[in-house]
Amino acid sequence: MKIAFYAPLKAPDHPVPSGDRAIARGLLDALTLAGHDVTLASRLRTFDAHGDSQRQSRLARIGERVARRLVARFRRTQSPDAWFTYHLHHKAPDHVGPSVSRALRIPYVVAEASIAPRQRDGPWAAGYAASYAAIRSAGNVVVVNPSDMAQVRNARGADAPFAMLAPFIDVARFAGSDGRRQRTAHWPPRLVTVAMMRDGAKLASYRLLAAALARMADVAFTLTIVGDGPVREHVEAAFAPIAQRVTYAGALPPTDIAALLCDSDVFVWPAVDEAIGIAFLEAQACGLPVVGADTPGVASVVAANRSGLLVPPRDAGAFARAVRRLLDDKALRDRMGVEAFGYVRAQHDLPSAARQLDTIVRETVARYRRAALG
Repeated sequence: MKIAFYAPLKAPDHPVPSGDRAIARGLLDALTLAGHDVTLASRLRTFDAHGDSQRQSRLARIGERVARRLVARFRRTQSPDAWFTYHLHHKAPDHVGPSVSRALRIPYVVAEASIAPRQRDGPWAAGYAASYAAIRSAGNVVVVNPSDMAQVRNARGADAPFAMLAPFIDVARFAGSDGRRQRTAHWPPRLVTVAMMRDGAKLASYRLLAAALARMADVAFTLTIVGDGPVREHVEAAFAPIAQRVTYAGALPPTDIAALLCDSDVFVWPAVDEAIGIAFLEAQACGLPVVGADTPGVASVVAANRSGLLVPPRDAGAFARAVRRLLDDKALRDRMGVEAFGYVRAQHDLPSAARQLDTIVRETVARYRRAALG
């Protein structure tokens, strides 16, 4: 089938890496692996970080123009069988897909749709209204983050179609055929984390991690931080009390990240306000036990007490205790690392996602066409 793909928050070929971009790329890869002809329909980024009503209005007008041009182009060439939008919410509404889908009479599919009712009357009210309408009109909503489920179902009604899709990575591309490789006994044990250095949730996570590790002065460990960004000096300031234990690797390409993960002992990341956390999948694919926050998104990519330890969100003390437990018990680290390796390959690998998405798209298109015939 021909599928038009769009990611209003960040296009899959956007120059700035992020977990959101990684998921968008993964969805493209999965749809392509399933045999579909996927076209990136638009690179229009509708993201508004500050609740600027004028910016939102301008982006909505641009979206309308883009939609008209796409409809004209598809009518001249060949219409897609379905439109697929990834990550839709009040700060990044889809002003293109719903209009194109209605005009071409094709199903509109959304993956990772988020609804925050408190934004209904706030500075993102226009984006909220546009996203809410798009989610209600979708022929299917693919839920990636379990925490989105309740609001999506409430908006669409209990009988409206939806599907669950486990977050995933291309394990073979990232970690190779044997991501565990040959484990080396390290002393002191090596902690590692991978995250961009941005303000907001990322910086909050770094600060919580620093606070947790500062409580472990009596425990031997080193920490390697992979990532860079505009708040690096704030990150370094947070880790100043344990600076002698910390190495900053900077931003690295995926192959180098995989190699570093495979040469570490525990992956640590508090994941403050993170929807999912693809880095957890990447670490486990390399055979690392992980420590993270017990939120719906993180719990959907970590087998708690099997491939890692999850603790209450924003609790530096609990986080420190979980890290200490793994550092004190090499047998537990090794056992969880083996479990992590198998878990990601069985539950969160690209081929499995491709099969699931193929079924979702084909059933959605078939259902739409049956309804069109009356």
